[in-house]
Amino acid sequence: MKHFLTIVFVLLIGVAQSQSNNDNWRTTYRVTSTKINNLVHTKLNASFNYAKSQLNGQVWITLQPHFYATDSLQLDAKGMDIKLVTLVQQEKNIPLKYTYNGKQLNIQLGKLYRSNERYTVYIDYTAKPDELNASGSEAIKDAKGLYFINPLGTDKEKPIQIWTQGETEATSVWIPTIDRPNQKCTQEFNLTVPAKYVSLSNGKLVSQQKNSNGTRTDKWVMDLPHAPYLFFMGVGDYAVVKDNYKGKEVSYYVEKPYEKVARNIFGNTPEMMAFFSKKLEVEYPWAKYSQIVGRDFVSGAMENTTATLHQEQAQQDARELLDGNDWETTISHELFHQWFGDYVTADSWSNLT
Repeated sequence: MKHFLTIVFVLLIGVAQSQSNNDNWRTTYRVTSTKINNLVHTKLNASFNYAKSQLNGQVWITLQPHFYATDSLQLDAKGMDIKLVTLVQQEKNIPLKYTYNGKQLNIQLGKLYRSNERYTVYIDYTAKPDELNASGSEAIKDAKGLYFINPLGTDKEKPIQIWTQGETEATSVWIPTIDRPNQKCTQEFNLTVPAKYVSLSNGKLVSQQKNSNGTRTDKWVMDLPHAPYLFFMGVGDYAVVKDNYKGKEVSYYVEKPYEKVARNIFGNTPEMMAFFSKKLEVEYPWAKYSQIVGRDFVSGAMENTTATLHQEQAQQDARELLDGNDWETTISHELFHQWFGDYVTADSWSNLT
């Protein structure tokens, strides 16, 4: 027993020394981001330059100091051309002083705002995701946020698409924001796209306007707050197959050759929504639920609020589906995130294991 205790003691000392010599946790652990300003609402007007794989954006961001009064604002904005920054006051735009280092936009507001005061900042910018040097992770292999797939149509075997991927902090590649999971806001996205394509975003499609230049502007409104990493845009030549759950639209955006089998792939979604709502005793909280398939997706799937994005392997033809739906568990998994992840969100990425 004495020899055994000696061995155990030596092993424990070795473990302790190993832990003391390994300080990796000090650099990888990220605590909750300090809140100085809170996002309240984000309004975006976006159009797309397919030739350059760029987004031209005008964004109105409404904020409010979290607790202490402040006269400054820091936004995440990665690899953008910032053209104009103003304060919106009574329909007037007042130019603001700012500095930009290619990653963060530091804005001087020109006055002190208290915690009960809201203000709106306007930014005119261009997002250039293909010029950004961004690395991903084991789960999400890229971090450039906005993806133009076959934008010039040179690959005849691949559709032209646009989609976004925000987790963890890549939304700020295509829209200035406070790119942290402990921020939430409502949103209005006005997406100007080629008229031959359909668009998808968070919330509900409330209007569509045809333009004289062969484009159409789709207005998407998200009236419940959610985190910036869950912001989503998708554009492409999709077939849209619609179901419903208790009067809420449930839709499946698939490439047109898969239109007839879309319900064979995604058709159990309304039943899953009913099951989770009953088990959790919390009804599905959002205005609609859509699922879209994106080519060359950088992960398996992503639970953007009301608009889940799946990789192309989700699309299976009728013959493949004879052996069963290989994507059913992923569909269920991503839907469950609409409650845990979207409705209830981690305060910090360090909360995840």
